[in-house]
Amino acid sequence: MGEKLKSIRAEIAELMPKSEDLSKRVGALESKIDSYETELEILSADELVSESLKEPLDKLFAALVKEPLNLNNIGAKETLLRGELQKQIDKNSRQIESSTQKIFKVMTHYKSSFVIESQEFDASIESLREYRAKLSELKRDDLPKFEKRFRELFKEKTIQKTAMIQAELEHHAKEIESKIAKINNSLQDIEYNSGTYITLIAEPSNIKEIREFKQDLKSAISYAIGDDNSYDEGKFLQIKKIIDRFNGREGHSDVDKKWRNLVTDVRNWFNFSASERYVSDNSEKEYYAHSGGKSGGQKEKLAYTVLASSLAFQFGLEYNEVRSRSFRFVMIDEAFGKGSDESTKYALRLFEKLNLQLLVITPKTKINVIEPFVRSVHFVHNQDGMHSSLLSMSIEAYQENARSKK
Repeated sequence: MGEKLKSIRAEIAELMPKSEDLSKRVGALESKIDSYETELEILSADELVSESLKEPLDKLFAALVKEPLNLNNIGAKETLLRGELQKQIDKNSRQIESSTQKIFKVMTHYKSSFVIESQEFDASIESLREYRAKLSELKRDDLPKFEKRFRELFKEKTIQKTAMIQAELEHHAKEIESKIAKINNSLQDIEYNSGTYITLIAEPSNIKEIREFKQDLKSAISYAIGDDNSYDEGKFLQIKKIIDRFNGREGHSDVDKKWRNLVTDVRNWFNFSASERYVSDNSEKEYYAHSGGKSGGQKEKLAYTVLASSLAFQFGLEYNEVRSRSFRFVMIDEAFGKGSDESTKYALRLFEKLNLQLLVITPKTKINVIEPFVRSVHFVHNQDGMHSSLLSMSIEAYQENARSKK
């Protein structure tokens, strides 16, 4: 097209008289033609000139070549050329604008669908080169044919493993609730105070990190297990966020380790408390979120309740279960030394109800309190701090010996 404009310019020079006035007008026309030529070259370089522009221009150029220019028609020819070019420029500008909007829409959709792959791309014409390079890369690697396999592996491995993690944690949480219920069955048969008993309460924790973790797990696998293929990059990013925190993000490893220990220990999923209730109608007498503000005796009994319950929980024991040869041995050192006789008896009745096998290390002054709950006693004596001696006897022998000394 540039060659045609040069040819036209040469013919115009030959046809025009050599007067000074006409030379100026011709020079101005040549300048305008140069300007149009530059615009056309830019459009052509950017691949934005449509095929529809060539035909009318060819007709115009042919008409200019066939009909000699003179003072009478050169202005009309200029106006005709200008008008036709402007119409084509306007038409193509509209096409460019429409195409730009379509391209922007496609780029935006790509960025939202493939966030990681396109995080360094802008949704603009200036970034078209990067998008074309990515397209060439995808075609070269033939990745689309692996998409189906990737979806299958993502569902079979990643999503299912995530679902298994959630199921395992939920299982342990339900196990805690079940054990608490069994312990409460035992506590209900033990008098706490006159006419009352203690029941343990496990309520969902209100810790923000735990609530968000449970919701993230649920959201990551929702609608992703089943026959339908519900994989999308959003699901991938949800699971990746959880896995990254499990592994420890760069620069946040200590924070993530603390977070991991918090959210995966299902004991933290609960707020534990105790309620003292009346045996007669199960109505609540008092609620214990902690032992603050309680008397020494109340604190002791509450502490013994928590201790016995935690031991029973650990061993999986419950009241009235069939005794077995299972190991349930607990040694309590310096037990009951400073406690009241009432709280000591309460603790021992509680341990007995839960079928715990106890070795109680306690001062001699407490033997009269623990006698009903033990089968044998062992006296340890160290006279000079270097040599210890041990005397063992059944509780019956001890009681007989005590009676003979009276």
